[in-house]
Amino acid sequence: METRIKKLVDLYFAHIPYSEEVNQARAKIENVLKDEVEKMDAPEDEAFEIIVERYSRLSHMAGLAGFSPEIVEKWRSDGGVTGLKQLKKELRPQLWRIYFISAFTVGAVLSLLWTVYNLFSNPLSAWYMFAETILLTGIALLQLRKLRRTQETWADSKYDTDSYQHLRSLSDRYAKRKLNSIALLFGVTFMFLFSELSFFVFGNAKPAELIENFLLNFIVVEIPLFWLLKNALCSEMVRKRIGFPDGERLKKHCIGIFAFSVVYWSGVTAFAVSMQGRVAHPGNIFLLFGILFAILVLIYNLTLRKKLTYRNVVVNRPRIAIITAAAVCVVSIVLMQRDTWYTQSYINSVPVVNRDAQGITYDDETGIYTVTISSGDFRILHLTDIHLGGSIFSYRKDLKALQACYALIEHTRPDLVVVTGDMCFPMGVMSMSFNNSAPVQQFAAFMRNTGVPWAFTYGNHDTESMSTLGNRELSQVYQSLSYKTSGNLLYPYVQPEITGRNNQVIELRNADGSLNTALFLIDSNAYTGEGLNAYDYIHDDQVEWYAGEIGRMEQEAGRRIQSLVFFHIPLQEYRIATELYEQGSDEVRYFFGENPGDHGGITNDRVCCSEHPGRLFDTAADLGSTTGFFCGHDHYNNASIEYKGIRLTYGMSIDYLAMPGIENEFKQRGGELITIHSDSTWDLEQIPLTVIQ
Repeated sequence: METRIKKLVDLYFAHIPYSEEVNQARAKIENVLKDEVEKMDAPEDEAFEIIVERYSRLSHMAGLAGFSPEIVEKWRSDGGVTGLKQLKKELRPQLWRIYFISAFTVGAVLSLLWTVYNLFSNPLSAWYMFAETILLTGIALLQLRKLRRTQETWADSKYDTDSYQHLRSLSDRYAKRKLNSIALLFGVTFMFLFSELSFFVFGNAKPAELIENFLLNFIVVEIPLFWLLKNALCSEMVRKRIGFPDGERLKKHCIGIFAFSVVYWSGVTAFAVSMQGRVAHPGNIFLLFGILFAILVLIYNLTLRKKLTYRNVVVNRPRIAIITAAAVCVVSIVLMQRDTWYTQSYINSVPVVNRDAQGITYDDETGIYTVTISSGDFRILHLTDIHLGGSIFSYRKDLKALQACYALIEHTRPDLVVVTGDMCFPMGVMSMSFNNSAPVQQFAAFMRNTGVPWAFTYGNHDTESMSTLGNRELSQVYQSLSYKTSGNLLYPYVQPEITGRNNQVIELRNADGSLNTALFLIDSNAYTGEGLNAYDYIHDDQVEWYAGEIGRMEQEAGRRIQSLVFFHIPLQEYRIATELYEQGSDEVRYFFGENPGDHGGITNDRVCCSEHPGRLFDTAADLGSTTGFFCGHDHYNNASIEYKGIRLTYGMSIDYLAMPGIENEFKQRGGELITIHSDSTWDLEQIPLTVIQ
């Protein structure tokens, strides 16, 4: 009945300009009508009909409450009424002032914290921060004083229907936001404090490190604090004009949210501390209880909060759709950037592959690894395009890729594995991951468990534009996993100052110290930036470095040396040789495999090489040292043909993820076994996965 009477009174006051006098009269009339209903000995519906019939005019209701007809006519007067356009014009500068007050207040809080931090360690800086605190506080107080003075002039204001409805909408908005921001501030603050204290208590950090880290990350608290101050001032600004919601009721709700948040998060903190040592990540407890807290706040918003608002829940479908879409995008991006280790249980089960041990040394000055061949032949397994996604979406395919790699390693028992690029696939919606750190660490752990030394070249997908790690960061990860740590990843700790993310040479030497074969791993880079899938190439400075290393080693050996070169993106000569072979040219010698092309993919090219002509092939042909090039990139291509005395070999790909439908195809999947003999000659065998599985 209370709601029905309120709506009835609202109907009669719908066209009455709002003022504080009218608001008080409305409340008085509502109370009088409620008393009338209580006096009636009749059912609720019948009592309401009597009220409507008996008080069919506003003047009748007003008379019941003790207001004369003259006062009612005064309420209807349009004199001095503020319209919607004027109201918005008046509110705009006040809203900007509130934003400034909130920002300067939050800035003053942070400056004060830095003042206390520097008080003993850096007094001069502390005085500077203290002066900044005083300045920011003074500006905030000055603006607050101006805001309050302006609000004092609103006491007797009158508003037309549109203005009043707008103020009611603002009142609901800011009251709801104020209550939610209290809950958010406490949730974020407790989570932030727990994470920082965990770093100190359980991470053995020094107090100075804790405080400095706390201050540097304080923005996590500053944002909800700013939001709370802004919404509190905005709520007060609207209440100064229309006096709704009732100040006492709003205050009780604020105290209730405040008290509940303190008790709730204190309990969660105590529980998380008590679980330390019994759970792997106590911080996950906060995440779980944070979700529960959000659900409780949502329940409050849908139930108890309606006592404070005219309209508690307003369904704005376009806004909900936009916010939901934005939230899904943000959450998806965050999740796709996280390290995930779904394949770790399989990696942990991988046994060591028995083989003949080879001596490995590293030169810290040149960045060159030297592998001494203990006896007999040296076997290299060439793998390419493994394409680990590292997400729960790609878990099944990642597992297949690792199992395929292990099957090939176990079958061939190589002395060295060389991967020619695209170990990762941080391609967002295609792999549901932007993370290129976890796949690298997973494959490194996988190879470490096999016990087989390995090296690699970068591919175009290893450091995509949106991947979590860029070139420098990923190189640091590789260095942290390299030979001095793992004992089997031959990644150099120093790089030649040339184009590319990793360019290196590995020297294979016989037992007597003589150079058998040089293995060049050259970065074919990724994209030129000149268009979609405009593939890069091996630049001139890389070719000059290659030629220089050939010259250096031949000068040391006193003879022409044997070398092999590995990279990811094929040279243009792969395309030329393929076309010549298809034309039946005698310039090309065929060994095995086929080049069916991109198989209906993005480029639809038979050979997906760069459109920039590179100098590597011609330089290698002129020098006469290199007799084999090995690449990947094209997934379905796996032919090996010889052109101008250099054998051009595509590696069979491992990929189960990147190419549409490739998981269900099998002819292209496998590896190549390169067998290097003591006289530096070498043989090549294609190992299709179908042969061994």
